[in-house]
Amino acid sequence: MAGLTERDAGVTPVGAPLAALLRWVRPTFGFPAGARPTLDVGYFANVVPVAANLGVAISTDGVGTKLLVAQAVGRFDTVGIDCVAMNVNDVLCVGARPVALVDYIAVEEATAPLLDALGRGLARGCELAGVSCPGGELAQVREMLRGVRPGSAVDLVGTAIGTVPLDRVIAGQDVQTGDVLLGLESGGIHSNGFTLARRALDRGGLALDAHVDELAGTVAEELLQPTRIYVKPVLDVLAADVGVHALAHVTGDGLFNLVRTVKPVGFDIEHWPAPPPIFDLLRRLGGIDEEEMYRTYNMGIGFALVVAPTGVDRARTILEAAGEHVHVLGRATDDAERAIRFRPRGLVGRRGRFTRNA
Repeated sequence: MAGLTERDAGVTPVGAPLAALLRWVRPTFGFPAGARPTLDVGYFANVVPVAANLGVAISTDGVGTKLLVAQAVGRFDTVGIDCVAMNVNDVLCVGARPVALVDYIAVEEATAPLLDALGRGLARGCELAGVSCPGGELAQVREMLRGVRPGSAVDLVGTAIGTVPLDRVIAGQDVQTGDVLLGLESGGIHSNGFTLARRALDRGGLALDAHVDELAGTVAEELLQPTRIYVKPVLDVLAADVGVHALAHVTGDGLFNLVRTVKPVGFDIEHWPAPPPIFDLLRRLGGIDEEEMYRTYNMGIGFALVVAPTGVDRARTILEAAGEHVHVLGRATDDAERAIRFRPRGLVGRRGRFTRNA
């Protein structure tokens, strides 16, 4: 039986459809006089000038089909953290300090227990990120949503903003050959790749309520571990001015998030920590190739910093003092193809695809 891929699970490339949308979106950049966004579409966040040397960073994201797991087991108290995390971590990637997040909650049926649980998670996420939730929108759209249990359907999306001096926007424009790639550990699968994960579980016949010794709990408990929020320790590093040249939130597209930089660079990765057990479980159940795993998932590293060699020791000290497990993964390379040479597993990544290094 062939190994599962995201395409098999129904997640197909959106290149051409997205291009059709962006041909209308990009021309809007010129509409606000004096407030043209500083970056192109497609980076983790964009920055809009609002005053002399002041920009507002903005990003939007949702929790995705992780919500189907929450619906199946009736547990919604952690997905609010995911919603905050997916947005504030992206805003952080341009060097901004996240300050606020607004939410959009669409439900099949509005109930007090559901909204209480969602609110509890949002509040916890905001606390961890040091942001407020000054407003949002609640929509009851029964005709549009159907859950895995009657009345359980919900979609949760957020938009975060942050502030950054325009002369300190970080988008990988200053990455130099030899800059050091530091990785911060993830808390597991976080909030992407759930369509493939659910297909792998189905193929392996493993129920969400099944207890798995290697996970030290049930499958659902592991999958609903919230996305880690990296805001405070990374802001401490930025404040120390150690020469951070790029930041990457490792979400959908896995390791290819590293090469979203403005400047075309590649990475030579020489070390990678052992991924949390959930990844090997999914790989075995779905027969998923390693190439697909590292293209889809964070594989144990949820956030990365590209730091000048002279600042690495100071950056590690700050991050470790904040409780982060920091890994020196490799170095940046001058590479117009943006290749990722992943030496621990003998893989080379180009144009969104990993192959075996012949």
